[in-house]
Amino acid sequence: MNITLGFLLTIISGLSTLIGIVPIFLNIKNINRFISFSLSFSSGVMFSISLFDLFPESIKSFSNNYNLMVSFFLFFFLFLAGFLLSQLINKKVNTSNKLYKVGIVSMIAIILHNIPEGILTFIATNLNVKFGLSLTLAIAMHNIPEGIAISVPIYYSTGNKFKTFLYVLISSLSEPLGALLSFLFFKQLNNQLFLGIVFSLVCGIMIYISLFELLKESKKYLFFTLGIIFMFCILKI
Repeated sequence: MNITLGFLLTIISGLSTLIGIVPIFLNIKNINRFISFSLSFSSGVMFSISLFDLFPESIKSFSNNYNLMVSFFLFFFLFLAGFLLSQLINKKVNTSNKLYKVGIVSMIAIILHNIPEGILTFIATNLNVKFGLSLTLAIAMHNIPEGIAISVPIYYSTGNKFKTFLYVLISSLSEPLGALLSFLFFKQLNNQLFLGIVFSLVCGIMIYISLFELLKESKKYLFFTLGIIFMFCILKI
């Protein structure tokens, strides 16, 4: 087993999220426009990950145990559960600052997304190093706009760079946490049914955050589309 390499790759892909804090150190003249564009682009990235990655992976995972109709039913049921869970999280984040709320809810969603990614990367690396490296590259690329989705609303709602860094760091460390869980429970987590359940739930969570938090706050549909195209290209690498 490539245990050391598996951990190293998940750490690299996870910490790439920190690149998303770079914009808060730049001298940006039109802050409101920058916030809108950043949130919209990140929204497109999240939506694209859900549509072109999580959805097919969920169906593929379920199809190893059930026929296509049952697989779609399981996906839809768990997708809806994840969607409703996001609504619940949104209501539980008790703050009147809408921008700060967007950052916190995004952080929670990305943590829930990164843990199964860490599991998948660790397992993939131990089964096929080449596939593990390709997966790490794709995850690292989409983790950058996810970092932006956390850092921009958190920083511009609080003005606190340390808090922003800390929140993005916490979300980035959830990736190697997934690797650690995979190492401790490899046989249990190397299970297609388990991965299908996780991917479906996270897909629902990501779609909700993308459309009803990030895009709703920004309303910049061109950059939303650019985010979708960007992530689609990355996933096809």
